[in-house]
Amino acid sequence: MMKSAFGALVLILALNGAASAQTAMPAPRTIAMSGTGTVKGPPDMADISAGVTTEAPTAVAAMNRVFAALEKQGIARRSIQTSNFSVSPNYSSRTPNETPRLAGYRVSNQVHVILEDITKVGMALDALVAAGANQMNGLNFSIKEPAPLLAKARSEAVADARLRAQQYAAAAGVALGQILSISEGGSSEPPRPMYRMMAMAADSVPVAAGEESVSANVTIVWEIR
Repeated sequence: MMKSAFGALVLILALNGAASAQTAMPAPRTIAMSGTGTVKGPPDMADISAGVTTEAPTAVAAMNRVFAALEKQGIARRSIQTSNFSVSPNYSSRTPNETPRLAGYRVSNQVHVILEDITKVGMALDALVAAGANQMNGLNFSIKEPAPLLAKARSEAVADARLRAQQYAAAAGVALGQILSISEGGSSEPPRPMYRMMAMAADSVPVAAGEESVSANVTIVWEIR
């Protein structure tokens, strides 16, 4: 029994010694660096936000004018979304003493029009104006499938972080070791261009789509030796 107890004590001391040795090991020296990658591509979608105010004998007629004008340009109703809607009655009287009578409705309708064919942007703007739009709140372009561009942006972000880390390591007189961790920051598109239009010509409005940017940010930690 005494030999067994003595052996167990030796084993416990050995384990404690090993644990202490591991605890006493110095933390690895590291260098952390962030990198950014940005890739541009042509947009293939557009989002038009417009305020439409119309007058008609009935509220239904007022709304039909808006949708009919857009559908005439080949824009399906599934691509049109109402974001705000209000109706107010219009009253009129022939003489000052006559009781005002309901003459119709003024309908204010805020709509978002999603276009998967940006060549129709000018025609859609014209259609909104023809239907009574008195407020153009914004025209935003986007990329329907940004994943391929984002993959390239991530590769560029890693390369950017590595280049920076190598420059700092060389300046400090050390070398990069193995990668200990990689973390991604916010991958996003920058604010999209917004156009405000106060007046429209009779012909289709010329619109320049330009390019959209997709960005990625990473932070990499290397061991240094």
